[in-house]
Amino acid sequence: MTDGSVRPARRWAALEPLRERSFRRIWSASLLSNFGQLILGVGAAWEMTRLTPAPEMVALVQSALMLPMMLVAVPAGAIADMFDRRKVAMSGLAFATFSAATLTTIAVLGWVTPWLLLAFCFLIGAGVALYGPAWQASVIEQVRPEVLPAAVALSSVSYNIARSFGPALGGIVVVAVGAMATFALNALFYLPLLLAFWLWRRPQVSPRLPPEAMHRAIVSGARYAIHSEAVRNVIVRAFVSGFAGASVLALTPLIARDLLGGDATTYGLLLGANGVGAVAGAFAVSAMREKLKPEHSAWICATVAGLMIGVLGLSHSLLLSAASLLLIGATYMLLVTLLSVGVQLSAPRWVVARALSWFVSALTGGIAIGAGLWGEVASRWDLGTAMLSSGLALMLTPLVGLMLPMPRVSHVDIEPAELNSEPEVGLPLTLRSGPVEIEIDYRVDPADARQFYEVMQKLQRVRLRNGAFGWSLSRDIADATLWTERFHCPTWGDYLRQRSRLTLADRELQNRADGFHTPGPGSRVRRRLERPLGSVRWRADTPAPSGDHMPLYPPQ
Repeated sequence: MTDGSVRPARRWAALEPLRERSFRRIWSASLLSNFGQLILGVGAAWEMTRLTPAPEMVALVQSALMLPMMLVAVPAGAIADMFDRRKVAMSGLAFATFSAATLTTIAVLGWVTPWLLLAFCFLIGAGVALYGPAWQASVIEQVRPEVLPAAVALSSVSYNIARSFGPALGGIVVVAVGAMATFALNALFYLPLLLAFWLWRRPQVSPRLPPEAMHRAIVSGARYAIHSEAVRNVIVRAFVSGFAGASVLALTPLIARDLLGGDATTYGLLLGANGVGAVAGAFAVSAMREKLKPEHSAWICATVAGLMIGVLGLSHSLLLSAASLLLIGATYMLLVTLLSVGVQLSAPRWVVARALSWFVSALTGGIAIGAGLWGEVASRWDLGTAMLSSGLALMLTPLVGLMLPMPRVSHVDIEPAELNSEPEVGLPLTLRSGPVEIEIDYRVDPADARQFYEVMQKLQRVRLRNGAFGWSLSRDIADATLWTERFHCPTWGDYLRQRSRLTLADRELQNRADGFHTPGPGSRVRRRLERPLGSVRWRADTPAPSGDHMPLYPPQ
């Protein structure tokens, strides 16, 4: 293949996901909804400057919009994994639309107060938080896996194209008509996205097992995030990055008003510059991932963005401030998108919405907490001190990478593995039977003991993140070749789910462990019911439980 044939393909690689009709339709509608969300942010922030001069109250507008992401995203991710993601997304959008319409009505009646404004920003944010994980997790269902990074980047582009022009438009609307018009536009701009999801015909795959209960699904997602090194690293770094860089969103209204002596139009222009940079950054994701390691990319982005935040806090020039925000938008968006891609390429499909919800919760939670802190710093000292402190904190975040490096994974690693066999069962079990204990024997040459032990330590993380509890590995005192792996699951249904969650990477690791085993007579695997009282009859003449009423597996 010649260079001339390669370059055009790479030139348009960032737009490749738009060839998929469903993704293109939803992406286009999300662009309009993002316009509405950003126009709302401008209107609410400027309305707050009219209602009260307190810097901390202005900063709390961003906290109110972001805090629901931290509080609602986790259960929203569990709901998105348990139920139809299309319907979950529509429910969140409908709630956000209703809340925005209610805020508009209250504004028209003249009843808006600072705390009421914050309350409705929180409610609108809650609807968006319910929608977010379902939309993000469904992207992989709308595009081919090989273009997933580009699709994730395009999702960010949608937001940042809107951010390039939405804030300026919001400032013009505020100046020309008033803040209540931005509230109404926010409600109207959600409607096309609702229609796009309604038109999407999501492929229906009948699950082999019924969905988990809500609390169990949340726990499963949390355990996966804790025991998956790649996901855990990204979540911690997302929180730190969101916390350190929150000053940009929180204090830009005050920079426009106090440092630059401008109005809502100035504020909109500043955010527009930031959005233009973010669009450029999002389009550069694929190229940066090809040329640099994720860790090196994160270091560059955090350092440049932190330096520019410091410049922004010292600038009294509109041109210099806009240029700083342009670079902040590009580098910060690159950083966030790299983190998001890391999550989506590290979590298998059964838990991807929950992993994304923890990522979103960490990022927005960091922004919400950081916005309040940097607003308090600006209130106690001044804007320059707050921005310089925030920029320095962001420049120091790459140090976290020394302990929590960025993941280097591929979508192939998270593809589900086919089950080779079904467990042998002689009892009439139900999905709620349990607890269940599993033992697996390994006959290992003593010369390979150390290597085997290292592989089993990795396999431990696989068992725990997929749903097992109480994992242990023991070695027989009398027979140095005999090792026994043990773990248990709360119920038989949990064990079946744990088996079904194996990925190709997990299967490869299991094969490595099995490679140390020397085959011999007898069964290696034993599955036991820990409290077998329900598996026996109370009296000899009590009828045995019927298999029809106590199914081993749920209906296919």
